[in-house]
Amino acid sequence: MKILLSGGGTGGHIYPALALMRRIKTVHPDAEFLYVGTERGLESTIVPKAGVPFRSVDIQGLKRSLSLDNLKTVYLMLTSVQKSKKIVKEFNPDVVIGTGGYVCAPVLYAASRLNIPTVIHEQNSVAGVTNKFLARFVDRIAICFEDVRQDFGKYGNKVVYTGNPRAQEVVDITETANLTDYGLSNDLPTALVFGGSRGAEKINQSLVEAAARFAGENMQAILITGERHFEKVEKQISSLLPGISNVKVLPYTDNMPALFRKVELVVCRSGATTLTELTALGIPSVLIPSPYVTANHQLRNAESLANNGAAMIIEEADLNGTRLYDTIELLLTNKEKREKMSVRAIELGVPDASDRLFAVMQEIM
Repeated sequence: MKILLSGGGTGGHIYPALALMRRIKTVHPDAEFLYVGTERGLESTIVPKAGVPFRSVDIQGLKRSLSLDNLKTVYLMLTSVQKSKKIVKEFNPDVVIGTGGYVCAPVLYAASRLNIPTVIHEQNSVAGVTNKFLARFVDRIAICFEDVRQDFGKYGNKVVYTGNPRAQEVVDITETANLTDYGLSNDLPTALVFGGSRGAEKINQSLVEAAARFAGENMQAILITGERHFEKVEKQISSLLPGISNVKVLPYTDNMPALFRKVELVVCRSGATTLTELTALGIPSVLIPSPYVTANHQLRNAESLANNGAAMIIEEADLNGTRLYDTIELLLTNKEKREKMSVRAIELGVPDASDRLFAVMQEIM
């Protein structure tokens, strides 16, 4: 069995593809994979490190305003389709799956023209431009939020709800963090606060403003700042509260699932992959959608949890130290409310998402 994967630009497009690959490998160890991305995207480093053969095409996204750069995009699309056809013919896959990002456009289009079975996977509650374009050409459209079904209009008959493969992977990870490794207690209710892999300044500064109120309280917080913000934030908190013991600042962690299993509350952005992990594990959350994303899709993602009682939302325009601390305190001191949120989160999770998506792929192979 040969499977060609494509997706790129952000981790939210790459990690679901790799999670799916790893799950398929456990069931079909002899399956072969090829990943097609761009050299400029994160996939060019993440995918080879995962031990997956990688090929690249040169493509860029369309500008939303009139721009001469769009002429270059059209040219790159035409040339990348030809290169993609060559790659597909050489690898000769049984199925091609695209997990998002503009690199999928030439790859999935080329595969469809060559009559190779194709699937696109939409992680967000608002369909991306590339997936909307590809909807007419592919055989199936896999989704993670029911709200996005309407975005595919007359191609809705191709839509299948599968969830995000990262859900099944994170459920299978059983490691739990030891908070004493971070200088914190394993016995106090803990909030984990972060703004994505690169951090978010507004979230960081709001926690800095709130830090003094944690002193002496029977709860604690971990703030993951992102590498570029770490030194500044650590100095700010250290100077404000010398010796504070229940707020820990970290630049980054490569073991987020282990922390998720230990904390009582997560405060974060509402990217699709993060929400997949939170619902898979049933973790109550306070979601602060990024206002800097296409079609404000992170707000729509967050609403899908909040409207079902699994999360609370603070929009970035309303975020400050007082609002952040009061919301964390409300939830960390109310175990009954957290338990109800946890139950609702689990109800939204799809712990067998990889198996569902693979079943869709097998159906069209």
